[in-house]
Amino acid sequence: MQPEPSGGARTGTATGPQSGPMSIGAVLRALRAEFPELTVAGIRFLEAEGLVEPARSPSGGRRFREADVERLGQVLRLQRDHCLSLRAIRESLGAPGGAAPPPAVPVAAPRRAGSGKAPVPVPGKGPAASAVRTGRRELLGSAGVREEELAEWEEYGLLGPAEDGTYRLADVAVARLVARLGRHGVEARHLRPLKAAADRQLTLAEQRVAPLRRHPDQRTRSGAQSTADELADLSVRLYGAFMASGAHPDRTRCD
Repeated sequence: MQPEPSGGARTGTATGPQSGPMSIGAVLRALRAEFPELTVAGIRFLEAEGLVEPARSPSGGRRFREADVERLGQVLRLQRDHCLSLRAIRESLGAPGGAAPPPAVPVAAPRRAGSGKAPVPVPGKGPAASAVRTGRRELLGSAGVREEELAEWEEYGLLGPAEDGTYRLADVAVARLVARLGRHGVEARHLRPLKAAADRQLTLAEQRVAPLRRHPDQRTRSGAQSTADELADLSVRLYGAFMASGAHPDRTRCD
């Protein structure tokens, strides 16, 4: 017997009364209530993995239809409620825009006794922290790296699993980038200062929004995460600007 997609009845409320194409930011706001750990980078990663295929505006911007948002919600619920890998979800849902077969996912069952791992989350209960997670084997395959490489990166603190052994989608992006840098001779030890700088910048951003998270007004507290995301995005853009400035110095001389 094939269960219905978990939380299917919530799809309409997740997207709200939105009509017409939506930007990636609007999609994030629509899904954030149910998936608080979701980020713009996470949506882009799911797109890169072929799980959603938004249209493009003439300028190249992503334009998500209501069906795209519903599909994203379904993908995230299958991960959270049934702990399926992205490959299994892709096979279950079919290609974006096609006639999707009913998801053949088993009802979540408790893990074997003595496995030492946390039980599978029950739909609608518990934290949503595992909403966007992937396993170690899938990370290795998606990034195209070997086990010993990943172990070295973890030793240097470039990324690491959660207590249940799963990884965030952002960790997959990190692994891919570290692997590409490695092909140019950049080693994990060279990247430790970069990771430390990023951690310091995230700490600074969190310090800026900490008062907002404690604010008595609910709307102010709700906007804290958006502010944190904007600070992180601005930091990334500034780093890129610094790199561009250093890589292409102005050679014009003043007489």
